[in-house]
Amino acid sequence: MIDPTELVAWFARAQRDLPWRRPGVSAWQILVSEFMLQQTPVARVEPVWLAWVARWPTPSATAAAGAADVLRAWGKLGYPRRAKRLHECASVIAAEHRDVVPADVETLLSLPGVGTYTARAVACFAYRQRVPVVDTNVRRVVARAVHGREDAGSPSARDLDDVAALLPDDSTAPQFSAALMELGATVCTARGPRCGLCPLSHCAWRSLGFPAGTGAPKRTQRYAGTDRQVRGRLLDVLRGSAFPVARAELDVAWTTDTAQRDRALDSLLIDGLVEQTDDGRFALCGEAGTDDQAVAAQSESAQAKRLR
Repeated sequence: MIDPTELVAWFARAQRDLPWRRPGVSAWQILVSEFMLQQTPVARVEPVWLAWVARWPTPSATAAAGAADVLRAWGKLGYPRRAKRLHECASVIAAEHRDVVPADVETLLSLPGVGTYTARAVACFAYRQRVPVVDTNVRRVVARAVHGREDAGSPSARDLDDVAALLPDDSTAPQFSAALMELGATVCTARGPRCGLCPLSHCAWRSLGFPAGTGAPKRTQRYAGTDRQVRGRLLDVLRGSAFPVARAELDVAWTTDTAQRDRALDSLLIDGLVEQTDDGRFALCGEAGTDDQAVAAQSESAQAKRLR
């Protein structure tokens, strides 16, 4: 078993100074961090998160922003569908929950883009509830320290039961959950675990001599040359333009494989991240009419000058 007391004490002195952990951070801002941290390293998330919450500190502020502005602010975090879902989530919270992030797990699960992990993370870290929170880091720590095995799988319902059994019954449960996650992220890492720095006095995996896992090793996701990279290149072009762009401008963004480029563009259209104008140009979602609006504004301005 894991001793909660020694783990919480270690966390108090060794935790990273992450901005979403600081006093005064709202439940909404914690929810934003959880959206951003999905499959994205902390170092890349931190500057984007800081700029985001300064610009849109509440769900209603985010909901009032244009979808294209949200995609631009998302920048290089990857998986831009998360930005679209976060915008949708903000709209639901603003409209249906009086601009307050729900506290209970079941209601959180009903929000766009909020899954099993995110719902429990918000309930735990924002509302200090005693609920199990399991990501790949927590699963790894529990598999090693409690079960004495190397495990490269993905979190499951069984992992929630394992962690629930470990949670202390007092008010330190949220700190314990954060500490488990921190231990997996900084010490009990997937590759090259730093066991000499581990605060746990007992670890079944260590006691058994660090046995290797029996399953197939988890494959590292490559990025170069994938459809994800092509989608990113196309979105970069659209983020950099205030107006819809011609197809030719997108074509030069990826010339290696034209079929792959076409497939990536189609997927962006299907996901609703990109729109096509009536005359065949392309824009970020919500900006297909930008040119017409700009022309109208210029016309109104010119007419006003003539009248003066």
